[in-house]
This record gives sequence, C-alpha cells and structure tokens, in this order.
Amino acid sequence: MERGRDAVTAAGWSTLGVVVAVGAWALVASAFAIPEIVLPAPSGVVAAFLRMPGYLLEQAVITLGETVLGFVLSVVCGLVIGMAIAAFRVAELMFYPLLVAFNAVPKVALAPLLVVWMGFGQQPKVVMALLVCFFPVVLSVAGGLASTPPELVELARSLDTPRWQTFVKIRFPGALPQVFVGLKVAMPLASVGAVIGEFSAGDAGLGFVIVQAGGSSDTALAFAAIGLLAVMSIALFYALVLVERLLLPWVRETAAVR
Repeated sequence: MERGRDAVTAAGWSTLGVVVAVGAWALVASAFAIPEIVLPAPSGVVAAFLRMPGYLLEQAVITLGETVLGFVLSVVCGLVIGMAIAAFRVAELMFYPLLVAFNAVPKVALAPLLVVWMGFGQQPKVVMALLVCFFPVVLSVAGGLASTPPELVELARSLDTPRWQTFVKIRFPGALPQVFVGLKVAMPLASVGAVIGEFSAGDAGLGFVIVQAGGSSDTALAFAAIGLLAVMSIALFYALVLVERLLLPWVRETAAVR
C-alpha cells in the first residue's frame, strides 16, 4: 500500500513538472512573440503531430528498434570487457587507456566513416548507438566488480570456493547495483547514438524526420519528432528502473529515505 502511494506521489510530481515546463514554454513563445519557425508554441507542435501521427509513430518504432538493439549489444560488450578488466590486471593496463581515448573521440566524426564501411541501412545506426553508450557500461561493470568487499573474497578463499562460484555468488551480485547505474546512464545515450546515425545515414527514423523538417523549415514537425524521442527515452529509462527493482529489491529497501 505504501509503495502504491509513493508511486502515485512520484507520478503526480512528474506530471506537475511537465505541466510547469510546457506552461513556461507556451508563456515564453507568446510573451515574446517568437516566430513559429524559431520556437513553435506547444499547440503548434501538437497540431504538427496530429497532421501525420501514423508516420511519426512509424519512424519512432524504427528509432526504438535501433536504440534497443544498440543498447543490448553495448551491455554484452560492456560486460565482457568490464569483467576482463576487473579480472586481469594486464588487461586493465593494456586496454583501459585505449577505451578512455576512444570514448573521448567525438562520435559524430565517426558517423560518415560508418556509412562508408557499412552503407546506408540499420547497421551504422545500431553501431553508433553501441559506440556512444558502451563506455558507461564498461566503467560500471569494472568498478562494481573491483569494489567487492575484500573480507568476502578472503572468506570464500578460506572455504576453498572455486573462483567461478565466488564470481557468481559474491562478486557479480555485489556489483549489480553499480552496474545498473551504468546501464541507466547508457540507456538515454543509446537513443542519442541512434539519432546521430540517422542524421548521417538515415532514410528513416526520428533523426531523419528532424533533418527533413529542419530543411523544409517545418520547426513544429521537428519539435514533434524531438518530443516523441524524449517520450521514448523516458519510457526506456523507467523500464530499466523497473527491471532493477525486480532484480535488486534489497537496493531500494536499504536506500536512504528522502
């Protein structure tokens, strides 16, 4: 019952935040008489969406598929690389600086190269989503596994527990809260990567809609696509939060009350 009330309260505050933000947007657009081509009013954005809802939702599904696939691949790659870095000091010394350097490279600069290597289609967009979001996963996995309390590891060794059992029963479960922090950082980045790919190699998706609408000065349509992208990212983020609460109920129970 208490959790239900907390959920309702949280939803109420979130809704109020959206209402305040949209109201401020409408007030600014009206008070300063900003041209529609520069900043459309919320009513104009809604009207743009209602002009072609089927088309926009179809493009949103395409971007959603690229985002989810890129995120899943980043989780797989991040788990493998993060576990290798945590398990082997040599792997950390050899590859960690390279990962940091690669993460510092602006991914927008790689988008044209991905088109050359993979052509137009879904592949460069998925790979771009993977490249943008996999580093937080690697960092959280490596950090979580390295932060296992040493007394637990020593206890396992004193009981002659095999290393794989120590990993499965102690190290990995203990690392999961930090791993989910990285996943929650990576999830919105995956949608950013997919849209970057659509900007450069897109013939479909919300990024393609934004580029086309901007080229035709249909700012309201571009804002409608951006709004759909925001809604999609919020839904994916809270779906991941729900998975975390289902898999790690003790984290919420032991967290400090705010």
